[in-house]
Amino acid sequence: MSFLPTPHGGVLKDLLDRDAPRHEELLKESAILPALVLTERQLCDLELILSGGFSPLEGFMNEKDYNGVVENLRVADGSLFAMPITLDVSKKTIEELGIKPGARITLRDFRDDRHLAILTVDDVYRPDKQKEAKEVFGGDDEHPAVRYLFNTAKEYYVGGKLDAINRLNHYDYVGLRYTPAELRSHFTKLGWSRIVAFQTRNPMHRAHRELTVRAARARQANVLIHPVVGLTKPGDIDHFTRVRVYQALLPRYPNGMAVLGLLPLAMRMGGPREAIWHAIIRKNHGATHFIVGRDHAGPGKNSMGVEFYGPYDAQHAVEKYREELGIEVVPFQMMTYLPDTDEYRPVDEVPAGTKTLDISGTELRRRLRNGTPIPEWFSYPEVVKVLRESHPPRKSQGFTILLTGYLNSGKDAIARALQVTLNQQGGRSTTLLLGETVRSELSAELGFSREDRHKNLQRIAFVASELTRAGAAVIAAPIAPFADSRKQARDTVERFGSFYEIHVATPLEYCENTDKKGVYKKAREGKIKGFTGVDDPYEAPVKPNLVVDASKQDVRTIVHQIILLLESEGLLGDV
Repeated sequence: MSFLPTPHGGVLKDLLDRDAPRHEELLKESAILPALVLTERQLCDLELILSGGFSPLEGFMNEKDYNGVVENLRVADGSLFAMPITLDVSKKTIEELGIKPGARITLRDFRDDRHLAILTVDDVYRPDKQKEAKEVFGGDDEHPAVRYLFNTAKEYYVGGKLDAINRLNHYDYVGLRYTPAELRSHFTKLGWSRIVAFQTRNPMHRAHRELTVRAARARQANVLIHPVVGLTKPGDIDHFTRVRVYQALLPRYPNGMAVLGLLPLAMRMGGPREAIWHAIIRKNHGATHFIVGRDHAGPGKNSMGVEFYGPYDAQHAVEKYREELGIEVVPFQMMTYLPDTDEYRPVDEVPAGTKTLDISGTELRRRLRNGTPIPEWFSYPEVVKVLRESHPPRKSQGFTILLTGYLNSGKDAIARALQVTLNQQGGRSTTLLLGETVRSELSAELGFSREDRHKNLQRIAFVASELTRAGAAVIAAPIAPFADSRKQARDTVERFGSFYEIHVATPLEYCENTDKKGVYKKAREGKIKGFTGVDDPYEAPVKPNLVVDASKQDVRTIVHQIILLLESEGLLGDV
């Protein structure tokens, strides 16, 4: 085990290195112990505990460590640590696995069932989540970490130290995944002694390159680009795209100045607390300087438009513990482009009246969406190429249209005619998911209870989301009578593309009077149970993207309305 200095004055606690001589013994023991399957977030935390990224931690926090961190940013031995690292479990799991003080529990990867570590339980405790939410994250109910705490995290925490068995298996960018000890060794091999770490969860552009180069040159240091590739803010660009951007950008640094390493961190978006935590992690990885940005690791604004944290709260928090952290804070300088001299400068160094240019994140997303040019002064062509590959213009993106309404409302006829119209226009494949077809091919075993109807729609949404991600147009036409199910379907699809809810609001009386198959008649006679509109409710959409009525409009007119909607959204033809 390497003895390397850390912010807590101890050594870098690489548990995998420490326990390597006992690997076979621990592996055999793990096979006969009760096993707890970890979630994605728990796996991120485990990986950084085992590698030493979370030194001085040697396991998940017991109650004493947890309370100390929540209240005073210190574990029980007095070491500085800003974020609770906890293993949350349900009461049912505790009972099933016999989790109690002194028990040994195998921790297993849900992705490949590998045994990663053995936890020796110190205690099982019920945290004060209200206190954790307030003290650690500020207490705003809309904060993503607070929502996770109350809506996702289980009710009990299990604390205890770990015996390491295996590293987590990764199949992407393996050569860029350094443990803290490996990264420190790499710096030694390169002869680097002063390293400026740059934390990012977003793509980097020319301004970021200029910022980091300036920071390094001012301190006669090198640059560690250390992006988070674990869990970031919902809606962030996927890490595959971001890593390709960082790789494309790296040759733009002066020869030998920068190194790229990936950090498998599950971010909490905890602002000041998170900034201190990030500084500890970067110190463990060998950095001597750390760039702390404006609103560092903040989740932005709540629904009232109020920032969760002040713009410089994170910088002040890290600066407060600077001596103890043993890492120098580098304030993030806002950079702006000066077209007359073709250079970037910090905003506070630009003389009054000087012409400047900037592109906001919103404007960049608009240009990517519309396929309009992104100037080289803002981002390098090789970076833009990567972003355009992952974020094609709207006219090349997939989308899903959900036609919802009563049986015989005309939604099936509209769906078929719309598919023909989209196929005629070309540009993307079009898939039709009619209610009856889905029922026979995808949901044959399901009935018509509320639960089964929900399952049916979520299966449709899953298929639609995958096709949408692949750039296809999807037209789905189930009855979909329940608002909460339609909302969940929208959420599923919108992770990958646009979702449009079309309410085919043809009146029930018209649907029944024009029913040539006599299905409504059978339902009225009680021969069919759970029939929407007869003995089962239909919850009409409150804010659909479009409302149409086949009793008043013909199919051709309705299809034209939908086409106009898609064109107005930039999804058809040239933008």
